[in-house]
Amino acid sequence: MAREFQRGHKAKISDLTPGTDLYVGVQISGPGLTFDISCFGLDANEQLSDDRYFIFFNQPKSPEESIQLLGAQAGDTESFRVTLDRIPANIHKLSFTATIDGAGQMSQVGPGYIRIVAGGEEVVRYAFTGSEFTTERAVMLGDFYLKDVWRFAAVGQGFDGGLDALLKNFGGEVAEEAPAAPQQQTAAPSFAPPPQAAAPAPSFGAPAAPQPPQVPQPAPSFGAPAAQAPAPTPQQQMHAAPTIAAPMPPMGGTVPPPAPAPAPYGQPGQPPQQPQFGQVPGQPVPAAPYGQPAPAPYGQQPPGMPQGVPQGVPQAGAGLQAALQPYKETATGQRWTPQNQQLMRVDLTMGGTPVLARQGSMVMYQGKVDFSYKGAGFAGRIVGNATGQEMQLMRCTGRGQVFLAEDGSHLHAIELQGDGICVSAESVLAFDESLQHEVRRIEGHGIPGGALFTMQFQGTGTVIVKTHGVPVVLPVTPTTFADCNAIVAWSSASQVIISSQVRLRRNAYPGHSGETVNLQFRGAPGNFIVVQPYEV
Repeated sequence: MAREFQRGHKAKISDLTPGTDLYVGVQISGPGLTFDISCFGLDANEQLSDDRYFIFFNQPKSPEESIQLLGAQAGDTESFRVTLDRIPANIHKLSFTATIDGAGQMSQVGPGYIRIVAGGEEVVRYAFTGSEFTTERAVMLGDFYLKDVWRFAAVGQGFDGGLDALLKNFGGEVAEEAPAAPQQQTAAPSFAPPPQAAAPAPSFGAPAAPQPPQVPQPAPSFGAPAAQAPAPTPQQQMHAAPTIAAPMPPMGGTVPPPAPAPAPYGQPGQPPQQPQFGQVPGQPVPAAPYGQPAPAPYGQQPPGMPQGVPQGVPQAGAGLQAALQPYKETATGQRWTPQNQQLMRVDLTMGGTPVLARQGSMVMYQGKVDFSYKGAGFAGRIVGNATGQEMQLMRCTGRGQVFLAEDGSHLHAIELQGDGICVSAESVLAFDESLQHEVRRIEGHGIPGGALFTMQFQGTGTVIVKTHGVPVVLPVTPTTFADCNAIVAWSSASQVIISSQVRLRRNAYPGHSGETVNLQFRGAPGNFIVVQPYEV
């Protein structure tokens, strides 16, 4: 029986099916809309570093054929064959996307889905509707991503702009070519996979074509010829419209000077450049770094700059956009996204569960978000005050994005998949409400009170940990010790022992090292500790 995923749900592929030769089907439609359904093979930095792994109608398979575009079949608008054990090591994520080819918005689409089929049996399905989107023209449907093992995540994240904007988001480049001859455009449909070309798909376990009851069509008039041929036309013409790969003239209507063959998507090269910021269309491109004017003789205005404008003064708009570009919001389609080392963004529209954050940590939010007080109860306040592990929290709910930060601390998102982690309450900024948390006691002798306390988080979700400076993660060995004032977190499966350096004989002298209480960690391979370069 197929598992029904909601937006933000994740699971190991091995928990869904033991197979690695999978069928991925996408169904999406809307009145008067046509779609380009693609798969982006991304590297460890979630960038399209190799354009051969951009799988779309013009490039239907990867070099080793681990990712193949199969076409429409079995009731799906588009389908893929993914062989996980053949994907090269440099590919860490497969992002399946749908973009509108032409005018339209994602809010116009009807009920759709992305599903995984193994051995002819559907194992997981993520369904969506147009009511979840607004003016977006693209949507990231689901991801296969490598995190120790291959996993699947239901994303359902809308994206402004079309296929070209989505390609640039993944680090690819839109090739600009000279105006193409008519025969080049007529040849484009030859890349569209024929509707029946995916017949061999069932050999690896694709679902059998259900042949839906052919939505009752109006009966033809008596004597009228049967019009069956036009029926498949909408699917056959899905990719017939020009896409962003088609030649487009640059701004101003001029054609850039001839250049070597333009580099394909994502490949380094020197494709014909559009007019740079502040350059008048039609002028030759100066041989200078991107966004900088060509050098001019001393005392003269650089080419392209209006007379009377002092050198070094950016023109209106161009210089401002270039200066702010590095600080633009980063949206990766994930629930938690670091914007920089000190700022974390959480998308409440994904995951379906509220977020608990430290009171006062919100610095900005977008959308309709509600902030309410999260009390620990009478017993919780007593325990928190007694152990020093009290957290003043607020609950964030609604549909929008919340940006969190505190005192410029470095923030780190730690995702739990049924495992656990121990973190001091002082080092916790926010976490998913789905996580279970409780105060844990560390027994020991020779220290005031006979024990130390920490917070333990368990379950499935993400906890945001803050540190002073960049931390270091060490594996746990029998000889691993850490200062209790510098330790930030450790795996909950680790055994923790108090190692006290306080001795009566040393206290008889006026001074000592100051390193009086340390923690010793023991555990099986795979356990870890996180230490910051700072003592609380």
